[in-house]
Amino acid sequence: MAMQEYEMFKEQLREAIDEMKIDEKEKVYDLLAVPNRFYEVSFPVQMDDGSKKVFTGYRSQHNSALGPTKGGLRFHPGVDEGEVKALSGWMSIKCAVAGIPYGGGKGGITCNPKEMSQNELEHLSRGYIKAIFPAFGEKWDVPAPDVNTNGQIMSWMLDEYEAITRSQTIGVLTGKPLELGGSLGRTEATGYGVGYMVREAAAVKGVDLKGATVCCQGFGNVGSYACEWLEDQGCKIIAISNSRNGLYNADGMDIKALMKYYEENGSDLAGFPGAEPFDKAKIFETPCDIILPCGLGGAITGENADKIECKIISEGANGPLTPEADKILTDKGVLFVPDVLANSGGVTVSYFEWAQNLQGYYWTKEEVFEREEKLLVDAFKAIYKIMEEEGSANMRTAAFNYAIKKIAAAMKLKGWY
Repeated sequence: MAMQEYEMFKEQLREAIDEMKIDEKEKVYDLLAVPNRFYEVSFPVQMDDGSKKVFTGYRSQHNSALGPTKGGLRFHPGVDEGEVKALSGWMSIKCAVAGIPYGGGKGGITCNPKEMSQNELEHLSRGYIKAIFPAFGEKWDVPAPDVNTNGQIMSWMLDEYEAITRSQTIGVLTGKPLELGGSLGRTEATGYGVGYMVREAAAVKGVDLKGATVCCQGFGNVGSYACEWLEDQGCKIIAISNSRNGLYNADGMDIKALMKYYEENGSDLAGFPGAEPFDKAKIFETPCDIILPCGLGGAITGENADKIECKIISEGANGPLTPEADKILTDKGVLFVPDVLANSGGVTVSYFEWAQNLQGYYWTKEEVFEREEKLLVDAFKAIYKIMEEEGSANMRTAAFNYAIKKIAAAMKLKGWY
């Protein structure tokens, strides 16, 4: 799947560049199809049973024309070269779309963190930094949490980096706990951003959010906060699924109660009293107004896209729609807000954390949300205008168009082509 993701990124890139009116298209494509730099490291980790196990870690720095590279570090069995290259490319587009001064980065370690103790995870986190620390720098490449990583892991990595470099550089990582320079609002940021984009899409599609029905795949950090925000706007969240199971309530669920239940029951939806059990495989076949794909990539494909009956999709996950699904949904008239815009709230508030770290001055949660919302709404309006006025096939192609123009201009000025 991972190499397929990389091919998907390159296909999206090719489609966008082919329809753009820019000079030297092939040079721009060649520069953006391959990362500026790519790192692969192997390192030993002391396990609790006294043995040592060798792990493989990666970091892809896709493009630094607009600024330091930025993107998450994930711990997952599926992490490999193709996945991190694809995700770093999408991060370059995402940062340019959001209007923040970064290029894209992504990294991770091939492992199963669910089978590791806290002690082993600490050794893994520190071992990765020891192996790859020259790749990072607060004005060069700035990692953040991603799948199966969190503020504690960032704290261990920060401590290791500062010990090795003999410097106090809290801006080298974001997604940190508040006590170590983290930003207020970071937890909710990505999910709320997904919600903001639903609101903007609903306005142009003529959908009234009060009473609008929502189906959400994935109820982790992104999906849960997106559902919470939309419920506050009057939406009815009628179906939710995750990797284990699903829930359905035609009248809408109490999302705050479900979030509490989910946390108290080990991220399990089963048994929630405010809904009925639901076949998770049917989450995209359920008629509704809005779909939120907030799980892993490749969820909506050429095989299931034609079964979708909705008006709006806001992509909380990275790469949830394949190119085949894009074409089918475009033909059906579904307005989908692409991942590079819809879930850019996370990297936007990561940027705010980095900026606050560099200046040593911290904002209130209200200031964070206000600034996040403005950046994302401005980007939506600019991209929707490109789609309408320049004839882009859909908002994804328009978003790539919008971002590539910015990156290409910076590369041209720097003499890269």
